[in-house]
Amino acid sequence: MPSNTLDGKVAWITGGGSGIGLAAAIEFAKLGAKVVLAGRTRATLEAAAKHAKAEICVCNVGDKHQVAAAASDIHKRHGRVDILVNSAGINLPKRSFRDVSAEGWDEIVSVNLSGMFYCVQAVLAGMRARKDGLIINISSWAGRYASTLTGPGYNATKRAVIALTESINLEECTNGIRATSVLPGEAATPILEKRPVPPTPEVRAKMLQPEDLGRTLAFIATLPPRVCVNEIIISPTWNRFLIGGLEAPKS
Repeated sequence: MPSNTLDGKVAWITGGGSGIGLAAAIEFAKLGAKVVLAGRTRATLEAAAKHAKAEICVCNVGDKHQVAAAASDIHKRHGRVDILVNSAGINLPKRSFRDVSAEGWDEIVSVNLSGMFYCVQAVLAGMRARKDGLIINISSWAGRYASTLTGPGYNATKRAVIALTESINLEECTNGIRATSVLPGEAATPILEKRPVPPTPEVRAKMLQPEDLGRTLAFIATLPPRVCVNEIIISPTWNRFLIGGLEAPKS
């Protein structure tokens, strides 16, 4: 059974200013963890920290130098990172092969994939030394079931997140390190505003809510170190990827 406590644990959460990252921060803090929220915008992080008892760290995960500096600062202040949640992720309105630019592709890859790798690389040495650590990587329903709605950049990077997570477990399980890919279906988070046609409030109310995913991540984090949840696919019951009804731009 879950321990229902994260007392003394240090959790570093990227994309922590809103959505899934902030929801996880709120739940982790309730359970006693010391939480560090990372994101690109200080004002957003400061607003988020009012909802979760957390420190903030301005960091663009797509910049490996900023990631290394952020990780070094956390280790200096807290001595370790016990839990890494890679929640930072983006998509662009111009996302289809017809519309996406090379620069847009590079931006998606830098945050969704390279940024995740940089953060993982930054914490692995400490986790190996302690023979303990949890990494939760936010993928997507689109990472398992590619969609024209989400576009090639998002589909490709979110599928790569699953492979990255599998690689962590292949190489690091004997070091006491475990990794989980979480694959949400439609969730009512700010990334919806980047869709070519953002969903209506009525539609968003039927989606997964951030707190649903925050509780999911807290469940994973409170399981004993002997337990590795390799992958969770979680969707709204009213799943438009199955039943249809997704908004599409006019061709």
